[in-house]
Amino acid sequence: MHAFVIDAPGTTAYREVPDPAPGRGEVLIRVAAAGLCGTDLHIYRGEYEAQYPVIPGHEFAGTIAALGEDVEDLSLGQRVAADPNVFCGRCTYCRREMHNQCLNLRAIGVTTDGAFAEYVLVPREVVYPIGNLPFEQAAFIEPLSCVVYAMQRARPNPGDRVLLFGAGPMGCLLTQLLARSGAAQLVVVDRLPDRLALAESLGASDTVLAGQDHEARLHALAPGGYDFVIDATGVPAVVEGAFSYLAPRATMFVFGVCPAGARISIEPYQVFRNDWRIVGSFALCYTFQESVRLLRQGVVRVEPLVSHRLPLAEAGAALTSVQQDPHRMKVLVIP
Repeated sequence: MHAFVIDAPGTTAYREVPDPAPGRGEVLIRVAAAGLCGTDLHIYRGEYEAQYPVIPGHEFAGTIAALGEDVEDLSLGQRVAADPNVFCGRCTYCRREMHNQCLNLRAIGVTTDGAFAEYVLVPREVVYPIGNLPFEQAAFIEPLSCVVYAMQRARPNPGDRVLLFGAGPMGCLLTQLLARSGAAQLVVVDRLPDRLALAESLGASDTVLAGQDHEARLHALAPGGYDFVIDATGVPAVVEGAFSYLAPRATMFVFGVCPAGARISIEPYQVFRNDWRIVGSFALCYTFQESVRLLRQGVVRVEPLVSHRLPLAEAGAALTSVQQDPHRMKVLVIP
């Protein structure tokens, strides 16, 4: 089959690779749509815990092309998506239902080959039927699952004043769920006017263009500070600066993926004195089914988030030239 491979950080190739064949308990999926994630960019740059060479792509949906032995509850041609996180089920964290912290965690598209290919091989236990959900929408199940898990971790309260940095695809998914969570005020910050307009259409009460005077505007919108501040940029400097907007007893939520090894400076006394809560959220943890429901019921809109559709042969452009497009949002690879 044809596949897009990251051989090493900064080194990629589109080439033929051996056709995968399902073993016992495995499912072969013909990929219909796969989304580009910020994690894929980190893998390309060598900023993430990937195992090279690797076929990236962990946000995907397609149809079942072959079934391994002992897979009896699925059928050929069935429309499915897959949770890319493969847990061992045996370690101390799995036994405490902290599966995303599994000591033996494998991740499709990170430590094993993913969906920037014609076919992807996955264990049966991570496969989810999607019914008639369109494939392009189903490619959002994984990122939306990360957002659902994030909301479970962070627990925003009705009536909160919320400040969100970043109106990219993940920021716009967060915007929609935050707006439905009962936030009294939802302020979104980004450096691109197009993204802010989209965030406003999806539920933001106020938007602020990042620039020379955005700090004053943000303080004016919530003079006493915000109850819930979220970073969805993955930029360490933005995370560091976000602490200055926290009200007493507020939550600082680190959602964006900063490069491994990056550092920020905060004053621990202020965390102590202001009763601040700092929360992180890694990947997802059994939130696929909830995300399927949100998409099927139209609670979350994902069609406006797609900016580019590329054939598999042009997947390399998704990591390079497309990143320079100021109108870029979610990039889908369509094998």
